[in-house]
Amino acid sequence: MPASDFLELPPRAGLTHVLDKGLGLTAWTELLDAAGDYVDIVKLGWGTSYVTQNLDARVDLFRTYGKPVCVGGTFLEAVLVRDKLDAYKAFLSEHRISHVEISDGTISIPREQKLELIADLARDFTVVSEVGSKDPSVELEVEEWTTWIREELDAGATKVLTEGREGGTSVLFSSSGEMKTSIITEVAAAVGTDDVIFEAPTKAAQIWFIKQFGPNVNLGNIAPEDVIALETLRLGLRSDTLKEVLGDPAPAS
Repeated sequence: MPASDFLELPPRAGLTHVLDKGLGLTAWTELLDAAGDYVDIVKLGWGTSYVTQNLDARVDLFRTYGKPVCVGGTFLEAVLVRDKLDAYKAFLSEHRISHVEISDGTISIPREQKLELIADLARDFTVVSEVGSKDPSVELEVEEWTTWIREELDAGATKVLTEGREGGTSVLFSSSGEMKTSIITEVAAAVGTDDVIFEAPTKAAQIWFIKQFGPNVNLGNIAPEDVIALETLRLGLRSDTLKEVLGDPAPAS
């Protein structure tokens, strides 16, 4: 929010969960200086944290700006394939990473095992779990969405992500990027939106979620270059959401 808020804009509350694919530290510093108030959590996408050569410097930068760092869920899936969970926990602690994502978007993890993983990791880390598959042909029923979201929150997840992939092409999106709006609306009506982060990597998806659920909806997989643009959508400072957020003045007499 600007230091001098003469427009009296609505207060900011919704989470913006930003995807880092390996952006340089200079670029991140410039972004956080310009828009740090609008970044609530940074996810080191998929397994990038394992191959990033300046990981400690990256984490230190985000910590300096007070931004929690989360590793991508695909990294954990690779860990499970290799049966290296204890080494994974040590890796997170060594690099002072506070948040972990637990997903089963690529490999199949039995429900009980996933819930046990959430409970286990929640003892030492802040867990963000994810529901949904990266395979766009996989269809989940509303009852599955709602049951799984509730179960994962009860197991210890602080928030649950809805899978949308980096380009918005799976689960709640069709392979061509069209949103399954009726399913989203039904899921939100059943479980609420406070504890759900909807992955919305495209402008069209961001606009729809803000119009449907309001400017404080939690949105994820936001590209760093889109942080400021998304904030203008949240605050009604872009034509796409101006009337919905700020209102439509009565015509002059």
